[in-house]
Formats: sequence, C-alpha cells, structure tokens
Amino acid sequence: MSMSYVHGYSSTEARRLGDQADTLAELLHRDTAYPAGSRVLEAGCGVGAQTVHLAAASPGAHIVAVDRNAGSLAQARARSAGLTDVEWCHADLYGLPFADGSFDHVFVCFVLEHLAEPLRVLAELRRVLRPGGSITVIEGDHGSAFFHPDDPDAHAAIAHQVRLQSAAGGNALIGRQLQPLLTGAGYDDIVVRPRTVYADRTRPALVDGFTRRTFIAVMESVRDDALAAGLGTPAEWDRGIAGLRRTAEEDGTFHYTFFKARAVRR
Repeated sequence: MSMSYVHGYSSTEARRLGDQADTLAELLHRDTAYPAGSRVLEAGCGVGAQTVHLAAASPGAHIVAVDRNAGSLAQARARSAGLTDVEWCHADLYGLPFADGSFDHVFVCFVLEHLAEPLRVLAELRRVLRPGGSITVIEGDHGSAFFHPDDPDAHAAIAHQVRLQSAAGGNALIGRQLQPLLTGAGYDDIVVRPRTVYADRTRPALVDGFTRRTFIAVMESVRDDALAAGLGTPAEWDRGIAGLRRTAEEDGTFHYTFFKARAVRR
C-alpha cells in the first residue's frame, strides 16, 4: 500500500531527522519510558533518530524497530551501534510479521502523516499489541505554525508543502486527528495533549535546532518537488523560505504544536 516519504531519503534528510529528534527529545519523550523486560514495537523507525532516545529512557526494555526502507534501517543500525536491546526488522506496517498480542507497548512518531491509510495501520498495530498494552503516537500539524514577522509568502510555502504531502498520500495536518483516528481503530482510554514549541532569541537552541534545522529545513527539502508539481513559482518559494528564515533572526519568533496521544488496547 502507498506510504510515500515526501522528504526523501537523502543524507541531508537523515541529518535533519537526527537534529529534530535531539532538539525535541525533552519535549516529546520526557514522559515515555518502558519497564525492563517489556517488548516495545517502534513502528516506522526510519534512520533510528527516535530509537536511540527510546532505548536511553527504557534500559532493559526490548525494542523491535520496524521500517519498510532497507536503506533507512542500515543507517539506523549504524546510528545505534552499541545498543544491545534493539532488534531491527524490515517490514511493511500494513502487514506486520508478528503474531497477535506480541508486544506490551507500541510507539509511533512522525509516521502516520506519511500514510495513505493511517486508520488501517493503527488497527494492525492494535492487533500485535497485547490486551492491556499501550500505544503512544506523536504527530505534528503544519496548521499550527505561526510566527513573527508574519509573512504571506511563508504561509503560502507551508500550504504548498501540505498540498504536496497530500498528493503523496500523506497528511501534514494529522496531529489534530489523533483522537478520532485512535477511536476508529478500536483503542480505549485515549488521551491527547499538545506539545508546543516556541522559539525566540531567549531560546537559541530551539531557534537553531527547530526553527532553522527542522521546520525551515523541511520547507527547503520539498521546494524542487513542489515546483515540479506546479505548486508555486521559484520566486514565490524563495520569498516564502526567506520569510521563514526571517523568523529565526534576533527579533523573530516561531510557534508550532505537536500532539502526543496515549491509548490502551482493552
């Protein structure tokens, strides 16, 4: 089934994923830890950027990290060299090679946004989760981005990225949909909470790690594909990216919201 990664698999994208994971680790993962001896499925591990943080927070838990892209898995193995409690698996999330109830916990981060059928994948993840086990899902929502100085060209560039991801079968606005998606997939005790990133000159690590090297880097990475799809002109894209870069200057500010959900299989 369709699962197109709109940002591609370049070395630049791998670095961006690492920068993003490291910058946001405290915000997104501070309350995620699994007990020793538990089996945890990380669905869509990519290059392992989140895996290293999961493993560090959960010593003794056995993590099975799954991805459909063999090249990403090779990078993940290299990134996590020395981690003894991580097992890598090449598999498709629409049809996992595990028996029913194989895992105590499931972790999904920045994956559903790239899926044509996220509800179907959530149902498949529920199948491999034992009764009483938990699922944690983290997704962003590009509709939550606002900034100073405000800039119509920057907003247009973000809207083009949202349309490009939709054309690839994904959804860059999926964060706001986590509760109904998890409900539709049959989970119980669903709790969704926003995790907000706010960056200004008093928080230089976030300005660099998130505004520049995560969000703006995403916009830069899709420019050529968006132009090829007829989404804007080169001049419009250049103005939009310049407007976003302006928010990372001394008097700029940037806001974005992620959504973190936790639910249980009954």
